[in-house]
Amino acid sequence: MRSLWLDSHDPHRIRTAELPADPSFDVVVVGAGLTGLATALMLAHQGLQVAVLEARSVGALATGNTTAKLSLLQGTVLSQIRSQHGPGVTRAYVEASRDGQSWLLDFCRAHDVPVQYRPATTYATTKSGLSSVHSELEAAQEAGLDARFEGGLELPFEVAGAAVLEDQAQFDPMDVLSALAAEFVQLGGTLVEGVRVTSVPRRGPFTLETTAGQVRAGKLVLATGVPFTERGGYSVRMQARRSYALTFEVGDGFRPHGMHISADDPVRTLRSVPHDGRELLLVGGNDHVTGRTSSPAQQVLDLERWTEQHVPGARRTHAWAAQDYHPAGHLPLIGPLPGSDSTAYVGTGYSKWGMTGAVAAALAISGLEAGQAPAWLEPLDGARPGVKSLGTGAARNASVGAHMASGWARGELRELPEVEPADGSGIVGRSGGRPVAQSTIDGVTCRVSGICTHLGGVLAWNDAEKSWDCPLHGSRFAPDGQILEGPATRPLAPVDDEPA
Repeated sequence: MRSLWLDSHDPHRIRTAELPADPSFDVVVVGAGLTGLATALMLAHQGLQVAVLEARSVGALATGNTTAKLSLLQGTVLSQIRSQHGPGVTRAYVEASRDGQSWLLDFCRAHDVPVQYRPATTYATTKSGLSSVHSELEAAQEAGLDARFEGGLELPFEVAGAAVLEDQAQFDPMDVLSALAAEFVQLGGTLVEGVRVTSVPRRGPFTLETTAGQVRAGKLVLATGVPFTERGGYSVRMQARRSYALTFEVGDGFRPHGMHISADDPVRTLRSVPHDGRELLLVGGNDHVTGRTSSPAQQVLDLERWTEQHVPGARRTHAWAAQDYHPAGHLPLIGPLPGSDSTAYVGTGYSKWGMTGAVAAALAISGLEAGQAPAWLEPLDGARPGVKSLGTGAARNASVGAHMASGWARGELRELPEVEPADGSGIVGRSGGRPVAQSTIDGVTCRVSGICTHLGGVLAWNDAEKSWDCPLHGSRFAPDGQILEGPATRPLAPVDDEPA
């Protein structure tokens, strides 16, 4: 599975470099998604010597797999924030999102990045969904957004009503990352792919351990989905969730002008995608906690069938998945890393709205470094979890514990079958007294440890993406054990003994 954005992106558009001998920088940014590259560029404009270290490739994770909607109307996020934190914090969140949106639109105009301006909607198809739409509309208007209610939409099915906000935006996220990277490198920044940071000291100045050796940095920005250091407890403060997106050729069929997302579950999001002189339909949804669905492939198939039902003749061109991180209180986690004396910063937890959230995080981190933090940061940072947030966090941690126990029971009690898995499949079972993950892909069978190297969860097979996913905190591994996604920093160990 590979996103339309990544599949059509020319990697030669982005100029990367090798680490110099004895590398030392004012700031090292870990992660080359939108958060990392926007932050790096802003810091480079302050005259700092900045390096971006990316474990895989630019945009490989969340940004390259997003649906790329740059919108201040964000499903039902505003009403959820309002119910837990009140209208003042909601206004601060909207101002942060507005600043992020404005900065990115200005950047796109200055660098000729194609942008399509569209109305954004949150729509309902049920009575309960309509109640959520009205709550979202009230929260949006109270926070200063010029949103309105409409009883019908252009969608190819009946809706009960929708909140609508005009003049929002969509784009190809790899176009944005390419432009950010180009200006960053032009300013003297160093962009390195294929180097994973594996450990960091408590505070700066830092000597970072990486897969390419040691790198020195005065300050550090962790722009990864989950900061791999356990300081601050980010892996337990957020829930990792995967969702799916598909693009379709529709001939003369339905193509939305607006960007639409449902208030009902399962969530459905729809937008158009200009591509190679034609316009595709993008449909997304079916999110779930990472590693906690029996068949991701069935989630993809369900979205495809739903689309074919409503848009006859639709033909799928691409299907992919993204991983997003959802804090219990719905507020992004932005600011200094606890215990670092403000020598390290974090930006994460955008709850699927990273196009605005990532740039807001970059504005906050670069502002803190310059001694000019945006006014909206303090109310967001100062918002303490209410009773509902604490309950959500406790429930999530209890769920993590339950999956830890059930995973170990599954991995320890069931013998690993003697027969190799069918091509394209994987299974976890007991071999030599330990959980072992065995898979066969394109005729090659791999046997690796079935235990996540982060905090010891027993892994689950992802039949859509052919990966091993951890149901505790969202780490993901390739069939041969290599890391696809953190917070794990060590690959799975190979298992050489023969099947029991």
